[in-house]
Amino acid sequence: MAGSEHTGEARVRLPQLRLDELLEELQARLDAARGTRDRVHSLLEAVLSVGRELDLEQALYSIVEAAAALVDAEYAALGVIGPDGKRLSAFHTVGVTTEQIRQIGPYPEGHGILGELIKHPEPLRLSKISQHPASYGFPPHHPPMNTFVGVPIRVRDQVFGNLYLTEKRGGVQFDEEDESVLSTLAVAAGVAIDNARLYEETRLRERWLRANAEITHSLMSDGEGPEVLGLIAERAGEITGSALASVGLPMEGTDSLTVEIAVGLEAEAHRGLVLPMDRSLMGLAFSGAAPVTSEDASQDERISLEPPRFEGLGPAVAVPIGTGAQGPRGVLLLARQTGRPVFSETEIEPLRAFAAQAAIAMELAEHRRDAEQIAVLQDRDRIARDLHDLAIQRLFATGMTLQSAGRFIEHPEAAERVVRAVDDLDETIKIIRSTIFGLRAREGGAGAGLRARTVRVVGEAAPVLGFAPSVRMEGLVDTDVPREIADHLIAVLSEALTNTARHSGADHADVVLQTDGREVRLTVSDNGVGIPDEGRRSGLKNMAERAEQFGGRLELNRPEGGGAELVWRVPLGA
Repeated sequence: MAGSEHTGEARVRLPQLRLDELLEELQARLDAARGTRDRVHSLLEAVLSVGRELDLEQALYSIVEAAAALVDAEYAALGVIGPDGKRLSAFHTVGVTTEQIRQIGPYPEGHGILGELIKHPEPLRLSKISQHPASYGFPPHHPPMNTFVGVPIRVRDQVFGNLYLTEKRGGVQFDEEDESVLSTLAVAAGVAIDNARLYEETRLRERWLRANAEITHSLMSDGEGPEVLGLIAERAGEITGSALASVGLPMEGTDSLTVEIAVGLEAEAHRGLVLPMDRSLMGLAFSGAAPVTSEDASQDERISLEPPRFEGLGPAVAVPIGTGAQGPRGVLLLARQTGRPVFSETEIEPLRAFAAQAAIAMELAEHRRDAEQIAVLQDRDRIARDLHDLAIQRLFATGMTLQSAGRFIEHPEAAERVVRAVDDLDETIKIIRSTIFGLRAREGGAGAGLRARTVRVVGEAAPVLGFAPSVRMEGLVDTDVPREIADHLIAVLSEALTNTARHSGADHADVVLQTDGREVRLTVSDNGVGIPDEGRRSGLKNMAERAEQFGGRLELNRPEGGGAELVWRVPLGA
């Protein structure tokens, strides 16, 4: 009896156990289905969240955040592949603090595992990063990372960048489902990035159009040249996010450019500089009539090191303003701060269109000024003709009449007065003829201005010096400085550079020519042995006498860093 009872109990217990197992399995499947439902729901929410962003930077950050949340990763990053397709140009992170980023140093460029996804844009999942052959190691202060999953993000069949996720919470491995979820998110991210880029391009196009309209309106509204050039530089700098914007114009009669306008970081170091065509970014763009880019202007071998002017600046681009039959009218230079992205072709293209539009507006304004000048010259010719044909002839006839009438005047004093009147009329005729000549006179030929003459003198001195001095000019040098003072200034400059070559032993020199409309000031400095206390000083005496002749003076200084500084200044209102 007892045996049969135990057997019956066992038969009852066995179905009960099977039922519990089935219930547990059912519960597990329900939990898995619920988890899958929740994850799908989270994925849909992430896709919607990412798709709503129109600002590209914010969209990228939202993608990284969504990826980290979906696979429960402690660290996540999105690396944007640069134009060369080999390195990362931007890196957006989640999970790493600002202090940690500062301690780690510069963002990665795409070595090791990160570069593996760049070379082979396919999903990659690792249980331990260090065991992969391409593992590159981590820099000091980098948080420890072991588990890893990465997926590429494609935009219109082009790889835009990669999602990198490490350290799944709970110490577990990333699985196939994590990889699948991230791949799905990457597809949605590609669409969102494409939309954000199209939106950004549209906004940029609108800003360029507004800037072009503003410049054209300014030029057509009798805007002054420097004011319009400043507007061109400011608007181009604002739209491209540049720290420095400058405009260089060719100097007539020379093979050089002068920086007329500079705004932003290090602007003072650029403004007024005279740049050679072969050793400057502006010169290369002007002579080649095509944009020239630099990844780092402060280290570019094509750019002359003297004077130093790109501190704190990195990526740069020089774009010619107009490239018609007569060549460029100038060059626009833009430079971003160190660490910022290089100028891409998609940025340079609208910049070229902007520069071309600005050149057209400048040409129209120039034609308008030429027409006004022609009208003025025609009016001068008419005045000169009237003076010659009417005034001089009548004065001459009056003089002849008085002269012939003087023979009939018997009173000596009256006769003497008539003679004096005739002489005065002759003198008046000479004055009027001189005025007519002045009205009909034309400016000198190309390169006759003080700017061009200064550049030529410095260029002629370079072979003797063994180096090319830097040149800077500020103010309306050609307009405000009279020809007589300009002649003496050129003589002083030539003498100063000759003295530098003969006696200083310098390997660097600076020439600065400035005027504010009230005074002209020439400064020549070098890093040589300085001016001796004794010895021949006839050259310095001649320079001083040239300045004193116009009420000016010559100053000789010894800078703290050594060398010599000569300052020749003359007032212009004397």
